[in-house]
Amino acid sequence: MERGIAVVMIFFSVLGACAVFAAGSYASITALGRNPSAAPKIFTAMVAALVFAAALSIIAMLIVFQLYTR
Repeated sequence: MERGIAVVMIFFSVLGACAVFAAGSYASITALGRNPSAAPKIFTAMVAALVFAAALSIIAMLIVFQLYTR
């Protein structure tokens, strides 16, 4: 696999996770502003979503590294 293609694949895998982080954080802050009493539920859902996004980003980068080293 070419080095340029691997770099682009890593870029998009990280960019996807960053987009999820930004959208999830924005939505949770907006929800907290509208209903502060639901903070524990919103916080738990936000953390779970961000952990899954980070895990998917790491898995995508590991796949790219595995494909690149062959």
